[in-house]
Amino acid sequence: MSRARQLAALHYEMRTCRRCMEAGHSITPGAIFSGNLPADIMLIGQAPGVTEVEAGRPFNAGSGSRLFDWLAGAGLDEDSFRRNQYMTSVTKCFPGKATNGGGDRVPSKAEQDLCRPFLDRELALVDPKIILPVGRLAIDLFFSASKPLTGLIGTERQIDGRWVIPLPHPSGASRWHQLAVNRARIEQAVALIEMRLRQL
Repeated sequence: MSRARQLAALHYEMRTCRRCMEAGHSITPGAIFSGNLPADIMLIGQAPGVTEVEAGRPFNAGSGSRLFDWLAGAGLDEDSFRRNQYMTSVTKCFPGKATNGGGDRVPSKAEQDLCRPFLDRELALVDPKIILPVGRLAIDLFFSASKPLTGLIGTERQIDGRWVIPLPHPSGASRWHQLAVNRARIEQAVALIEMRLRQL
């Protein structure tokens, strides 16, 4: 079976998955992702939000606008990126709102573990040259969880021949990316993305 057909089968499997619900986790079923083959870049977020569920695509609304403002600095426009690159997340379904009302609930470790085989298969089939983990949950898959964002954003590492360049979460609720010193780190990360794209 071709890689494209394997990916299509995986997409169907993700859309129809009910593992978290069967395990008692409170989620809204329906995997949110986008992209096909080939794709040089795989962008990995934390989990879809309610606007992503409504639109049926990753990084919709305000956080998506901010993310693509950053990526524009590397010469990546939103329409082209959505057509030609691959976007997914650590967990595929909307986890619901946080109990304290402060945004979306962070998926539990158990939920992340249930979804992890999907992400591993996506990585194997898409085989991107550049991985962009966005937000702490995604970054921790590739970098030390004990290292603060200030020591990670603006850096890169190579894993299995792929360049991994982390970005902070672009949520409007996050203050991290609003600080001038951290915006400079984001600019450095964007410069790294641009450099690696030129080398493809």
